[in-house]
Amino acid sequence: MRTNVAFATGLAPRVAGLRSFRDTERRDIEGELTGWPPGTGFTPRGKADQAGVRVLDIALLGIPRLINMIGNVAAPSGQLVGETGSPGKAQEPENEVDDFPVMWAAEGTVARTLPWQLDPARQPKRYRTELVLTDQRLVVLGVDASAGLAPADELWQAPRSSVAAIERLSYPRNGSDVRVRFTDESWTRWKVGDAGKLEALFRGERKRVAEEALTPQQRERLAELLADPPLTVARSVGEVLPITEPPTLELLADGVVAVELRVPLSNGTYQPLTRYLSPSGTDVLPKDAPK
Repeated sequence: MRTNVAFATGLAPRVAGLRSFRDTERRDIEGELTGWPPGTGFTPRGKADQAGVRVLDIALLGIPRLINMIGNVAAPSGQLVGETGSPGKAQEPENEVDDFPVMWAAEGTVARTLPWQLDPARQPKRYRTELVLTDQRLVVLGVDASAGLAPADELWQAPRSSVAAIERLSYPRNGSDVRVRFTDESWTRWKVGDAGKLEALFRGERKRVAEEALTPQQRERLAELLADPPLTVARSVGEVLPITEPPTLELLADGVVAVELRVPLSNGTYQPLTRYLSPSGTDVLPKDAPK
């Protein structure tokens, strides 16, 4: 599996747009991380700044949110509640409302070795980080989109055996955040492109398969997708280029195969494209596919 990844970002007014780096005593360790360039640090927002965050929300989301705010301003989670556009209720107020650690690591633990490029506040312009999960490793790649379709650089890797768990978090409610727990009890909080799939793969609920294991009908449909990916992009984004990377194929429990393609665009980026093929080669939407 390969997907976009970065340190997650706080959403509650007190920590909106922020992230912190802590040891197990909740002490700030950002300045102790080897090789990291200076950052802005973590300073929780005061009441005036929190109000500013709410005013910005109103400007972006309109009057209905204002009405909701008036009725829910005292919500204990620090978030607006009862609205479809809200991130929902924080499950860990100490880590999601009052503070927002994306690294929890004692000295000498795996989480302290993570690369600084995962931090959106430190990333160069038009730079992104991607996560690769294999049978043996967890890898973080760096991609410089300003250099066209340049090859990715490996920034960090850890044996899969050092990862104790990958948990999809329920806050925010769209399920885009995961907590990666390492066997040394350190952890990190990431925002990833497909949290549900990452969790399922790590738990073994999906199994990587080779093209030879597909039915003839699935192989025929796969060839069609590779030759003419069903992807339309805006002219401002660029043109769809021929696919050069092999697809990722995963077998689901019901015999459906998930086909993941990385479609190159002329602006130097890739667009992920996923299709689910039944044994007869028809496109389907299995129960565990992301909606």
